[in-house]
Formats: sequence, C-alpha cells, structure tokens
Amino acid sequence: MRERVFRGALGSTVEITSTTVQRGDVIQVGGRACQVSDLYQMPHGAKQLLLDSGELLTIHTRTRLLAVRMRRRR
Repeated sequence: MRERVFRGALGSTVEITSTTVQRGDVIQVGGRACQVSDLYQMPHGAKQLLLDSGELLTIHTRTRLLAVRMRRRR
C-alpha cells in the first residue's frame, strides 16, 4: 500500500457538494482515503468523480461529503 506524504501543506476538513468539489480533494470511500483526480459534469448538476484508484463516484446536487482539502503553507 502506498502512503501519501504531503510536505509543506496544511489540510482542513470541508463539506463538499457537487458544486464545490475540486481536484485534489481527499474523500473517504469504503474506509479508504481516495483523492479526486478528475471531474466530469453530468446532467442536472451532478458530477462524476474520477478517483486516484481508477474508480468513478457520482455525486448529485444534494450529496454532502466531508473531504480534506490541502492548502499550501506560506
């Protein structure tokens, strides 16, 4: 298993929706931390997230998730 080390970055927990999700957000799916690699817009405001593991996750406009968003240290 590969462990991620983020040097020079601070992580904060944020609530994300289909409108606020960003590339690089780390969400927990099935007990595993997965980073959002890419986003695809879908009809009715939904988004399909491509995770670093290669899996796809579709979130709708009412979906609420907690994610860790990395911020650069200044």
